[in-house]
Amino acid sequence: MMAKHFESLSQWVAKSAMVLAALFLVLMALHVSLDVGLRYLFGKSFTGTLEFVSFYYMVAVVFLPLAYVELQREHISVDVLVGRLPPVAQLTLYLFASTLGLLYFGMLCYQSYLDAVRATVRMETAMANFTFYLWPSRWALPVGFAAMCLAILANMIKALQQRQAL
Repeated sequence: MMAKHFESLSQWVAKSAMVLAALFLVLMALHVSLDVGLRYLFGKSFTGTLEFVSFYYMVAVVFLPLAYVELQREHISVDVLVGRLPPVAQLTLYLFASTLGLLYFGMLCYQSYLDAVRATVRMETAMANFTFYLWPSRWALPVGFAAMCLAILANMIKALQQRQAL
């Protein structure tokens, strides 16, 4: 019963992050389209389009959907050798690889959280023609990595329940 709640929580977090990433993707498309249209029609463009696209939109679009992709098991994987092993060996290797992934993304989450806190405290900015705050975009990384850890853990629990590699 507890596993179902954890899986539901993981799916909710992953889907929420995916929706947020999709929203940033739409905003990026609108922002760039308006900028190009203004430049073409009036010879002027928005100040900071490059900064917004590079530091806000792209960061969110890349890091927030990681957990959703993991839950859908759509990350790139090659199982030419592992597919020929017995199911118990496949499950063992899957759990080992998932544990490594959990450690890796856990460390990334921890370090990016520390970086985000440091950037927020310092009100980190980028060098531009105007004051451009970087610190809000720093939070996309720990959120994406934490959601990824939840997704990996949910998939591990699911694999253990089904007694087969996913």
